[in-house]
Amino acid sequence: MADGMDSVLLAGGRALSGLLAGTYLAFVVAVMPSLRGVSDETFVRVMNRINVVIVNPVFLALFLGAPALAVLLAALRRDPVTIAAAVAAVVALVITFAVNIPLNEALARGGSRDAFESPWVRWHDVRTAAAAVAFVLLCVPGR
Repeated sequence: MADGMDSVLLAGGRALSGLLAGTYLAFVVAVMPSLRGVSDETFVRVMNRINVVIVNPVFLALFLGAPALAVLLAALRRDPVTIAAAVAAVVALVITFAVNIPLNEALARGGSRDAFESPWVRWHDVRTAAAAVAFVLLCVPGR
């Protein structure tokens, strides 16, 4: 692949992966800790609202673009570090579709905080770590 296109894809992959990992990290360090002390009713109301508002063009560009660019880079470069970055990015995406979205939907249908919070936070932490690993691997010098 031409060096110019490779550089553009890599810069885009790094940017989207970093922004997505940062978005996830904001929930780990601020959003979920802030909600720990609120009533169950407030928790459910806030989480349901977040889950509606976050589905917007900017977030979707990060959410889908980061793994798409990582996979494209891995397919083009075929080096172990870039492939590992793509795997980590896809793991974060799969966790979201397999665990977090179904939990969000159950909460929106009247599910309880008790059934939602612990598994959602646990799996969110894993997807945050996966997204952060993808970002870090894309930033390894020589990439």
